[in-house]
Amino acid sequence: MSDQTSAAGAPEQRLTFPVADPEALRALRAGDRLRIDGHVIGIRDATQIAMFDRGERPRMDLSGAALIHTAPNVRKLGDGRYEKVCIGTTTSARMDRFTRGLMEQYGVRAIIGKGGLLAGSLPVLQESGGVYLAITGGAAALETTQIEEIEEVEFEELMPECLWKFRVRDFGPLVVAMDSHGTSLYESVTARARDKLAELVARLQAGPTPS
Repeated sequence: MSDQTSAAGAPEQRLTFPVADPEALRALRAGDRLRIDGHVIGIRDATQIAMFDRGERPRMDLSGAALIHTAPNVRKLGDGRYEKVCIGTTTSARMDRFTRGLMEQYGVRAIIGKGGLLAGSLPVLQESGGVYLAITGGAAALETTQIEEIEEVEFEELMPECLWKFRVRDFGPLVVAMDSHGTSLYESVTARARDKLAELVARLQAGPTPS
């Protein structure tokens, strides 16, 4: 894992996936910025339902992998390979129930998506040394340029919600939104908003300040 300075001046780290040493992810903290080289695995609802509800185990090795919640727009070539057209990212919360199985049974160590996982996934990340990485919404065009090639696909019958193996370079920037130490940026923002709301309500109930 290496560091460099981002445009905003904050340290920006870099990891290659699949990670050779999963424990290295425990060094990441909520709020860290990250870029990825190597591979990310595209996955979405239908494939996870096949894997966990129907017991269909993929051939693809997910040990140490980073998964991204996506159902990409692709073009099939004459030789059976797929060419990228637009590869965006979808909301993660509805796929939260698969997090424990992915990390415990398959060895997945990072999940990339939008909007975060539910708070109940924090213990899973702590136990597995995993992280949830948030990607900027609406950045599909940039994200697509950072995917060099679609190397492999499984569960083609579920198109486009297949299992996709993407080779990536300089993928990001991503933000560590949920880390393996029990911290969630989503929970932190919610708590601050709740405190601010309580403060405003108290001020309103107190009435106007005497001049």
